[in-house]
Amino acid sequence: MSEQIELEEVKSVAAGLSPWAHLASVGADGKPDVVPVHPCWEGDLCWVMIGTSSVKARNVAAHPDVAMHWQVTANGDGVEIWGTAEVFGDVETKRRLWTGVFDYDLNAFAPGGPDDSPDTVFLAITVERALVLKQYGMGGMQRWSAT
Repeated sequence: MSEQIELEEVKSVAAGLSPWAHLASVGADGKPDVVPVHPCWEGDLCWVMIGTSSVKARNVAAHPDVAMHWQVTANGDGVEIWGTAEVFGDVETKRRLWTGVFDYDLNAFAPGGPDDSPDTVFLAITVERALVLKQYGMGGMQRWSAT
């Protein structure tokens, strides 16, 4: 049986699971790709720091639909989201996200900071639906949808 949940609750459950999630995207060749990422939330947008020429950036340019699955706990609790992704590389967005949104030091990956890291961009995921699973779904499911 599945029950409704609010997006804030989805975000809270995801935060309690792991800082790591697996992002699924599809390339121009139609082939899927899954990579580990460290997502962070700003309001209802889910953000991921990526490289300008990364597979993630190329895939989203070809197909903006993505899915993400947070690493499950030992007892099988997990969170999945589906949405549409867009890449942002403008300095204004970088400056806003650089401090206060991510829960780790972005300078460790892009030491030039927001103003001097041309190979660093951010992936914004507009979440369209989400699923919270307890014990791989055997302990219950909660769903959220933007519509």
